[in-house]
Amino acid sequence: MNINSTLIGQTLSFFLFVWFCKKFVWPPMVNAMAERQKQIADGLAAAEKGQQAQEVAEKEAAELVSNAKTQAAEIIASAEKRGNAVVEEAKESATSEKERIVASAQAEVEQGVHTAREELRGQVSSIAVAAASKIAAKEIDETAHAALIEDLVSQLKAS
Repeated sequence: MNINSTLIGQTLSFFLFVWFCKKFVWPPMVNAMAERQKQIADGLAAAEKGQQAQEVAEKEAAELVSNAKTQAAEIIASAEKRGNAVVEEAKESATSEKERIVASAQAEVEQGVHTAREELRGQVSSIAVAAASKIAAKEIDETAHAALIEDLVSQLKAS
């Protein structure tokens, strides 16, 4: 065997192998790599969009939480204001009720005093009649001497 013919045969086989790889093996590999590169780029773009969407969602959530806190503070302030108003209304109601009770008690006391005076007048007139009866040593008619009794009552009242 001749080394030249072996070398030419190997060179020819190598070029034939390179042509075969370039024609049938290389294009599917390049297509597969390009497709994989596209998938990776799409995945990175989707991840970036997801990250941006997450940032927007976090901002919206923080804004919603802030709004909720503000509304809660407003509701609490309103409830406290209403509570204070209810307390003030209750105080006013209690004050008016106290005044009504005091006025009623004063009216009852005045009525009691008036009743006691009337009873006292009756008793004083009976005592006066009894005293006059004993002094005169005779019976005095109450209906006939009503003016005398009223005069005695007014004198007792004055003293």
